[in-house]
Amino acid sequence: MPRPSTAARRYAEAAFEIARRDGTLDRWADDLRLASDVVADPDVARAVDNPAIPFTARREVLARLLEARLAPPAFNLVALLAHRGRLSITPAVAAEYKRLVDRERGVVVATVTSAVPLEPAELEAIGVRVREMTGARPEIATTVDPDLIGGLTVRIGDRLIDASVRGRLERLRDRIVAGAR
Repeated sequence: MPRPSTAARRYAEAAFEIARRDGTLDRWADDLRLASDVVADPDVARAVDNPAIPFTARREVLARLLEARLAPPAFNLVALLAHRGRLSITPAVAAEYKRLVDRERGVVVATVTSAVPLEPAELEAIGVRVREMTGARPEIATTVDPDLIGGLTVRIGDRLIDASVRGRLERLRDRIVAGAR
């Protein structure tokens, strides 16, 4: 996953500090996820991010869509993003906020990509290994990529563990090419 922009990170950190202070970490996570889903709609983004429309009218659109569904502080954050022309970073703010909550709770997200769907026992073994490597409680996300041929890759933050057949073949090719020089 790409690193969030500085702006998204700052908004997420501000929201996180407020949520931690108020004991509303989960509510904020739910609200930011909902706001992200709503602003991802191209029609909503066009209406609320259009600087040709006065902000009061854009805020009314946001209020109709979200005000009753979000806690006031979360709605205020979304309105502030809209006012500053940054509504499009809402999903990045939500993702960064989730990362901060996970870190606070000792959770690490591991994305496992395999050539075929993994069995529950395999996922459990991967979870145990990730816990041993990180000392944190793993949250496993899975994807299937037939191009891996076999094996799997595990991404934990910026760290990539490549145990795929494709990765092994690429490393072998690199060694052969380097040895031929």
